Amino acid sequence: MMDGTSGQHRSKAVAVGSIAVAIVTISDSRTPETDPNGEYLQEQVRILGHQVLDYRVIPDDPNRLVQALDEITDSGAQLLLLNGGTGISSRDNTFDVLSRHLEKVIPGFGELFRMLSYEQVGSAAMLSRALAGTYKGLIVFSTPGSPKAVRLAWEKLIAPELQHIVWEISR
Repeated sequence: MMDGTSGQHRSKAVAVGSIAVAIVTISDSRTPETDPNGEYLQEQVRILGHQVLDYRVIPDDPNRLVQALDEITDSGAQLLLLNGGTGISSRDNTFDVLSRHLEKVIPGFGELFRMLSYEQVGSAAMLSRALAGTYKGLIVFSTPGSPKAVRLAWEKLIAPELQHIVWEISR
């Protein structure tokens, strides 16, 4: 149940209109032709009437991620959807790079993602370093790279609050 303030914010958020979205898959093995997450997210963004401003697949390299983050910020995107590189292996760098760059962290995203993920994968959910926050006026969501994780984050957390989040950061 929403309280009065939440309901008022959501009603104002509807006026946000089309949102400029960037999508980045972080993977050492996928290409745009073999990226189910990029395909799914682009389709979902368009279904909601928003614009995919940028889509790319980059290797799990800290310098490439920082470069992409800055380019996307300069492009006019309002929302960045990252997937991949959030685990704990030596090749997983996304969380480490983002946690140094985010200006404001949205801890509830990672907490809720792991809670929902626990229902699907059990205790392995604790290995996820899903993260969200803001960077120079850009809203950033970072999820694991598995298609199930991307769908879970999009359908249960990001899409339902998308316009509200964009409205909040723009006011």
